[in-house]
Amino acid sequence: MRFGAPIYLWLLWLAPVLALVLWLAYRLRARARGRFADQSLLDRLLAGYSPRRRAVKSILLLLAVILLSVALARPQFGEKMVFMKRRGIDIVVVLDTSRSMLARDMRPDRLSKAKQEIYGMLERMEGDRVGLVCFAGEAIIQCPLTLDYNAAQVLVDAVDMYSVGRPGTALTEAIRKGTGMFDASEKKFKVILLITDGEDHEGDVEAAAEEAQQAGVIIHAIGIGSPSGEPIPELDAQGNVTGFKKDRDGRVILSKLDEYTLQKVALATEGTYYRASAGELELDKIYEEISQMEKKELEGKLFTQYEDRFSWFLIPAALLFAVEAVLSERRRRG
Repeated sequence: MRFGAPIYLWLLWLAPVLALVLWLAYRLRARARGRFADQSLLDRLLAGYSPRRRAVKSILLLLAVILLSVALARPQFGEKMVFMKRRGIDIVVVLDTSRSMLARDMRPDRLSKAKQEIYGMLERMEGDRVGLVCFAGEAIIQCPLTLDYNAAQVLVDAVDMYSVGRPGTALTEAIRKGTGMFDASEKKFKVILLITDGEDHEGDVEAAAEEAQQAGVIIHAIGIGSPSGEPIPELDAQGNVTGFKKDRDGRVILSKLDEYTLQKVALATEGTYYRASAGELELDKIYEEISQMEKKELEGKLFTQYEDRFSWFLIPAALLFAVEAVLSERRRRG
């Protein structure tokens, strides 16, 4: 025998506690009766009272509590082997970690907002594999394709502006790195979720998008930031803002959301583009698109399924509670 929710076995401690309470109540009641009248008078007043019936009621109540505690712990008898198939698609999140993602036109900053978008996507996923590419001046694979969403979230947690050592914004390389994570022999079941402010300082983004399209990859893009632009903060070791990034002429640089580039990338692969919002409505729309895609079998797993037998204990517990409730403490009159 095993238990599906063994934590409820702690409720078995209620039985001895309840037994102690019932015993103390009996002792206090007997002491109170002794102060009220002598034993001969009590025998006449309580002629119909049955101590044995009261003891039976207490035993029934204790047994019912024990059986109910065991039922809540979900006892399981018997087992069978079940082969579970998981169907889904492969999703690679391509995340911008460049300095421009420190701009604070999204609260608390663009990078933090982008990570919140990824958390929201992981919460929505069911059966799909997920991977993560981070990019700044180069692109690196932060998380290979996996069905372990908890592990993926841990790796997302670890992402910061130092995840990629080389400064810059290599959006073209990032798209190609994400495309390379998929099975080249397949021409479907593949999605890139691109989260960036859209700035690209090197490469040919449109060419990378066309390569992705030819490989059967659909790119959905989420733009982080505002088209009007925001200064890029300079931070000290404690994360405090000490100033803003400037160009060679001493002018403050504004990092602007490049929606035009992201729209072209999405359009080239028959994907969609949305600007990030506080309510993350764009994730609902993107995942609705993803959920309508054809799925593939990602993994078959053989596992043991146990049979719940809590009813064997729950039904007797309910009957004992019912009998205890209707059982009188007074003797039947002959």
